[in-house]
Amino acid sequence: MSDPRLGELLDGIIRLAAGDLRCRVKPSAARDEIDAVITGINLLADDLQLVYEELEARVESRTALLREAHREMERMAMTDALTSLANRAALLAAIDRELAAAAAGGPPPALLMVDLDSFKGINDSHGHGAGDQVLTGVAERLRESARETDVVARLGGDEFAILIPGASLAGAMNVGERILNALNGGLKVGHRNIVCRASIGLRMAERGQSAQELLQEADVAMYAAKAEGSAKVKVFEPFMLHAQQLRNMLAVELRRAISEDQLVLHYQPIIELATGRIEGVEALVRWQHPDRGLIMPDEFIAVAEEIGVVAELGRWVIGTALAQLRGWKDALELDERFSVRINISPFQLQSIEFVDDIWKALRSAEIKPANLILELTESVFVGGTELDRYSILGLRQLGVGLEIDDFGTGYSSISYLRRLPVDKVKIDRSLLGEPAQDPQQRAFLTAILQLVRACRLEAVFEGIENRSQAEELRRLGAESAQGYYFSRPLPAEGILDLLGRSPADQHWSL
Repeated sequence: MSDPRLGELLDGIIRLAAGDLRCRVKPSAARDEIDAVITGINLLADDLQLVYEELEARVESRTALLREAHREMERMAMTDALTSLANRAALLAAIDRELAAAAAGGPPPALLMVDLDSFKGINDSHGHGAGDQVLTGVAERLRESARETDVVARLGGDEFAILIPGASLAGAMNVGERILNALNGGLKVGHRNIVCRASIGLRMAERGQSAQELLQEADVAMYAAKAEGSAKVKVFEPFMLHAQQLRNMLAVELRRAISEDQLVLHYQPIIELATGRIEGVEALVRWQHPDRGLIMPDEFIAVAEEIGVVAELGRWVIGTALAQLRGWKDALELDERFSVRINISPFQLQSIEFVDDIWKALRSAEIKPANLILELTESVFVGGTELDRYSILGLRQLGVGLEIDDFGTGYSSISYLRRLPVDKVKIDRSLLGEPAQDPQQRAFLTAILQLVRACRLEAVFEGIENRSQAEELRRLGAESAQGYYFSRPLPAEGILDLLGRSPADQHWSL
């Protein structure tokens, strides 16, 4: 008769082989050879179970690591590396969630699009390291300005967005205003305080909108805010879409206009009031559009700055104006002091090649630097960057004349005026009035002239529209003036005709 332990032993071996590592065969009290085999099988099962548990622990640990790595990869895929804000993908996902909640009956969200003004100038003048510090500083200010439930994102470059769930228009506007106030004081970067303002577009979402539509329309509102000047919040309105489409079309056509010579210059005379002679001209760019006719610079200069072609446009204006001055000098016996004035965009000063471009244009046209006067706004001198100051210093060393444009509309500080590296001050037309009819206005203009002279500068009055204004300015001792009373801006041929006449033959002979 066979031993029943053999059956138990065989059954235990089969269960172990099937993977039941917790199976054990119970030894008998006989302590014989069969029990010895049973004990050996049980010891082997113990070893196998230990090895399996160690492997299982390793697999679980590795799985946990893989899960953590996956979560980290997902976080990185949804996070901006520089600022640790949400990125575009994360923002779009959050917008989708809020729009879906709104479709189910919840309140729609609001979206703020935030774009920094003149950030390129910060990178150019302070370096990209400082620019990155500014971006991280701005990100922190945005977090502080937003609510805990808001999603703050960086979309790339200097563009940010804030998604505000269930916000009212007033509440969203409050967030926008807090952002502007938070940026007003500037950002500390090393030992420097860098002023970094922003333009903000606001779009209140509507049911049925897609995330991309909401993003696009907030972006359109932001560009409308930027067009009105920095540090503004602009709420989206439907007409802005059409305006943006026209602007985009204009941008495409402007690039073509520069390359296909559709730009022209008109010139407005600057009159020496004491003699009535034309002492120079201001060059004013126009766009001879093939379909729309003559387009004024107010319509396209901002677009040129926005799409990054203002430097190319500026080089064309300077080169063309100096070449025309050369032509007039060759055709007529002009006074050695006769000059051409050109408006310069702050964006042009941000190019390190700007001064060299001016020198090359002067040399090409064989024009002396003193016969070129560049008109700059006060903000360039007062709130400009290191690169602005570098360009201005280079222009001074080159011998080019500098003039403050539109004095009276910017900072207009006496302390600044006394220290600015300029030769002339163009008094804005808003300060002119009718001095011949108003004694108080005469006293006001007299004070302006005394101030300009005390700073050892020359005053040029713009916007002269009638004879009485011109005569009163001459009586007060103003040096120069321009305006429609003397002449509207004319093509080069019209200026050549004026230059060919003597001062006594001009209709403005004073």
